[in-house]
Amino acid sequence: MLKAGVLGAGHLGKIHLKLLQQSTKYDLVGFFDASKEASKQIETEFGYKSFPSMESLIDACDMVVVVTPTSTHFECAEKVIRAGKHLFIEKPITQTVAQAEQIRDLAKEMKVRGQVGQVERFNPAFQAIKDKIHNPMFIETHRLAEFNPRGTDVSVVLDLMIHDIDAILSVVKSSVKSVSSSGVSVISETPDIANARIEFENGCVANLTASRISLKKMRKARFFQRDAYISVDFLEKKCEVVKMKDAPKEIDDFAMVLTNAEGIKKQIYFENPKIEANNAILDELESFYEAIKADRTPEVSLKQGTEALRVAMLIIEKFKKI
Repeated sequence: MLKAGVLGAGHLGKIHLKLLQQSTKYDLVGFFDASKEASKQIETEFGYKSFPSMESLIDACDMVVVVTPTSTHFECAEKVIRAGKHLFIEKPITQTVAQAEQIRDLAKEMKVRGQVGQVERFNPAFQAIKDKIHNPMFIETHRLAEFNPRGTDVSVVLDLMIHDIDAILSVVKSSVKSVSSSGVSVISETPDIANARIEFENGCVANLTASRISLKKMRKARFFQRDAYISVDFLEKKCEVVKMKDAPKEIDDFAMVLTNAEGIKKQIYFENPKIEANNAILDELESFYEAIKADRTPEVSLKQGTEALRVAMLIIEKFKKI
């Protein structure tokens, strides 16, 4: 088992504390939070050990989870890495791309592993479908949420859209060619609604929409490729694959067949991959444990977290030019 601690004991920090305590791969040593009042309350209510300082917690751990406000990510991550401890850091990795690059390079220099908390990569619907996505040429995502003051210290791009940016970058094996976007601030000081178009060097186009002031929740992605249409519902944890193949000579009465202008008949097939129920946050934490033990690159590396942030910042920069 690895000794693990949590920096930041807010809403998500408490979830990490609970899951680390449940895990058979980690030994939870405790947490540090800047609020002494909140620390005492959590220690009393849940029994987790509260450390007097960030440094004392880091010293007691093999791996540290950083769940502090984004503005403090760089400072916390740097201290963890310089202490020679493995780093699990929630998205977005840092406030700026330059900071992310420093963290990425420092982890390599110090020979420690780092993973970014992009929980949708471990969503069971995406896990069931990701190996079926091959060279998609058009992608469309919608991530809509009801208003919640938590997270509004950053743009909706860094709060919500970055989940879809990361998922898209994980399946499109090509460099980003160009980005265009628009965003609107309705309640917050930063955009609450945003749309972005990402064009890749291989011709793939991704259209992303995110909102945190919607009346209903939605987290869906659709991938279009030559041989299939693939849909993922991250919220309902469902997925579907629709494939089109040359129709056989003998066609079943219930088969769905289309005939194109040239008279070629195509049959439509539906697949519903088996989805294994899971706890995505626990899975990402334990996946990181396996990466540390095997000394291999984590599922969502610091490099990937940096690239997702780079694209997110390009989208945000385009807002300013409107």
